[in-house]
Amino acid sequence: MDAALTPSPAATTDDELVYESMPCIRIYRNRVERYLGSEFVAASTDAATGVTSRDRTISPQVYARLYLPRLDAAAKLPVLVYYHGGGFCLGSAFNPMFHAYLNNLVALANVLVVSVEYRLAPEHPVPAAYADSWEALTWAVSHVDEPWLADHADFSRLYLGGDSSGANIAHHMAMRVGAEGLARGAKIHGLVMIHPYFLGSNKVGSDDLDPTARETLASAWRIMCPTTTGEDDPRINPLVDGVPGLEALASGRVLVCIAEGDVLRDRGRAYYDRLRASGWSGETDIWQAPGKGHTFHLLEPCCQEAVAQDKVIAEFLNC
Repeated sequence: MDAALTPSPAATTDDELVYESMPCIRIYRNRVERYLGSEFVAASTDAATGVTSRDRTISPQVYARLYLPRLDAAAKLPVLVYYHGGGFCLGSAFNPMFHAYLNNLVALANVLVVSVEYRLAPEHPVPAAYADSWEALTWAVSHVDEPWLADHADFSRLYLGGDSSGANIAHHMAMRVGAEGLARGAKIHGLVMIHPYFLGSNKVGSDDLDPTARETLASAWRIMCPTTTGEDDPRINPLVDGVPGLEALASGRVLVCIAEGDVLRDRGRAYYDRLRASGWSGETDIWQAPGKGHTFHLLEPCCQEAVAQDKVIAEFLNC
């Protein structure tokens, strides 16, 4: 879940509070206290789904948790490189919430997942998350020292995906693939964007769903990316004039999932509309969860709308 950070009175000592978003996070001059999103659960074989997970070190600063469903010994599976959300400052590939979500998705979709553990802001400001995410993607497609990938990955069915800020990251990875390519000639078959964290100085209708939340999302971005030019920074607004167009997106298919009650809803819809109008040659679809808010599926994984969204994503990953 993306956390919105609101400014506190100006700090006068290194230990004074600078920003907070409770009950999630407090940022002080000399430390960060996270109350949600940093809990750890070990990799395991999930009793409910039979999905097995294990952790890999990619570099001293980048890690991944891999998920493998029950399968025949020689089975080849689609691969989903997944980037968790959390406003660039919260969440983890090793967090119980994301772990449970991916266990269920892997079992439903019968895919192999590489869930990326990237460095968090504000200790490691954006663009550190992008650099780490690219390192994890290039590691995954090399797959020379990872038996699960070497034995079971079908890289002709390679997907990128993420929720919220993770969807933002997935978009930027697909754009970078378009500009630079990937090792071994790997191609991105599809991109899954779940409630993407995009902003912009232009007003959209969903801004009015919760003006306070909308403003604090903008405040959060300025803290997580202190070098930003604002809401029309291409890193948070991929639709701003003067940046490479979405026709350069290196993905054959795109699924955008939005939620009716999400203040970011119409940013996701605008992304979908712009992609369709851009001259991009792929196939795209959009799905909206009625009456639900941002990343509702992580908080209510068994609700009717979350089950429906999971089904849509699983079908997308198997086309």
